[in-house]
Amino acid sequence: MRLTPLTSLTPDQTELLETIVGPGVEEAPPPFLVWARNMELAHWVENLGAYCRNESRFPRRLRELSVLIAGRHFDSQSAWNAHIQQAVAEGVPAECLERLARGEDPQFKAEDERVFHAFAHEMLYDHFVTDETYAEALALFGEAGVLDLIGCIGSFSMSAMMLNTFRVPLRPHLPRPFADVDGFRKVAGSEG
Repeated sequence: MRLTPLTSLTPDQTELLETIVGPGVEEAPPPFLVWARNMELAHWVENLGAYCRNESRFPRRLRELSVLIAGRHFDSQSAWNAHIQQAVAEGVPAECLERLARGEDPQFKAEDERVFHAFAHEMLYDHFVTDETYAEALALFGEAGVLDLIGCIGSFSMSAMMLNTFRVPLRPHLPRPFADVDGFRKVAGSEG
């Protein structure tokens, strides 16, 4: 990791950590260890992240999917590894996520997953959402849901960029999820 280790936490950092994971936690989650270097920003980031993780209009299945979509877009293997098992446990088909990890069309069968991914993909890769995709998302999720979708992708994109910038290491017991990424760089033969 590019940052020096936090050897002790300030009272503000401890309070924020307990807000995120509860009292008496032994180990802070990696994103907290980075955001805690800027407590003014950390409070805002955590409020948005908590909303997206726990309170948005989407079921946990789609919330986890939003982390993986952003993680794949920004090649954040750390974000992917932190959420892949939860996404599968919540019902996102593993074979679809394997395709997403390879940079392929995931071919989601569930309409909400398909529309959620199409909207996020267009937003991230094309920078615009087509009228057709917008209409599908609006019909399925409503205006507030479309805003939640944008908020979730935005929040998790920010986290993915942070994890990569500060080189937060992969969990050692999990495999490297993206064939076109080695550590914190694209490998030969990859696009971009």
